[in-house]
Amino acid sequence: MSPAVRNKYTAQFKEQALERADRDGIPKVAQDLGIAESMLYSWRSKRRQTGQPFEEQKLQQAELSRLKRENARLEEEVAFFKKGGSVLCKNAQVKYAMIKGNEDHYPVGMMCRLLSVSRSGYYGWKNRPLSDRDQANQKLLTEIKRVFEDEKGRPGSPRISRRLQKEGKPASRHRVAKLMKDNGLRAKAAKKYKATTNSNHSLPVAPNLLEQNFTADVPDPKWVSDITYIWTEEGWLYLAVVLELYSRRVIGWAIGERMTAALVCDALVMALWRRHMPKGVIVHSDRGSQYCSAAYQKLFTQHQLVCSMSKKGDCYDNAAMESWNHSFKVEAVHGERFLTRSEAKYQVFEYIEVYYNRKRLHSKLGYVSPETFEAKKVA
Repeated sequence: MSPAVRNKYTAQFKEQALERADRDGIPKVAQDLGIAESMLYSWRSKRRQTGQPFEEQKLQQAELSRLKRENARLEEEVAFFKKGGSVLCKNAQVKYAMIKGNEDHYPVGMMCRLLSVSRSGYYGWKNRPLSDRDQANQKLLTEIKRVFEDEKGRPGSPRISRRLQKEGKPASRHRVAKLMKDNGLRAKAAKKYKATTNSNHSLPVAPNLLEQNFTADVPDPKWVSDITYIWTEEGWLYLAVVLELYSRRVIGWAIGERMTAALVCDALVMALWRRHMPKGVIVHSDRGSQYCSAAYQKLFTQHQLVCSMSKKGDCYDNAAMESWNHSFKVEAVHGERFLTRSEAKYQVFEYIEVYYNRKRLHSKLGYVSPETFEAKKVA
């Protein structure tokens, strides 16, 4: 039997993992990330020995959490109105169901007033015996909310119905969609974003070897990569990502305050480490100056990789990566306000390492997560 291959992790990965462990505890983070608790304890010990300044950051995060709680209390009426506004034109039964589903979060009197129904009418409805169909809908709605909240409001009715079906709970897409609509549960919506590519340079470019073929029958014949960005109150953050096309798993990423060649190099190095230094992989990107840089191209020579680049101005040539960027923006960034870069980094880490790779059901993979797809096919 060959010895087990030891995974390597970048300093940025370790920093974000430890920050998450400070919040949620090492056992939970180890389970979420699929790594040994002993490794996290080892990283924490080394961090303490080197004296890295995390205490001030933790205090800032605690103060931020306090302010958020206070702000939520002051604005609860606005929050509920945004959540329940979709049922204002519905009949009283739908409004009552909305109120009942939010009793644990908002005062009943406030909800009745905002939805223009009487408290006596609501309690009369609530205390009447439910029909078999209503009972089944209430039970299904509870499961829908569980999945919706577990995935932080990211999934729509297709992914929720698929997940419930995989758990052995019958739930048609149409029925899930209706219950979500009637109860004001809406997946995060899309928003347009500007491009980050700067292809106005004189650096050499590579030919397009993928030709918009983003399929792969085995792991690691093709990777795609790109840079996207996140706005915070402290300024911009840039995220470089490497996506493996067989399982659609994010295998490399790096975050920085500047859109430099070092950023894409760090993401590619993480991908190489995680995939145990494969040879001959086609790594596709746009023609941005970072990807054409000498430092980035040097990695291709050192590790026997094959460079591929999109045609100028053709977003379809990197459609798989554009699709991932879209999902990331909709599910992790749109609607969020990041007061600090540290807060945004935490969100990126949670989305990629905890949610996307390990939990998110991917339609192109038959509604399983990238990690589950890989494990089933490689086993």
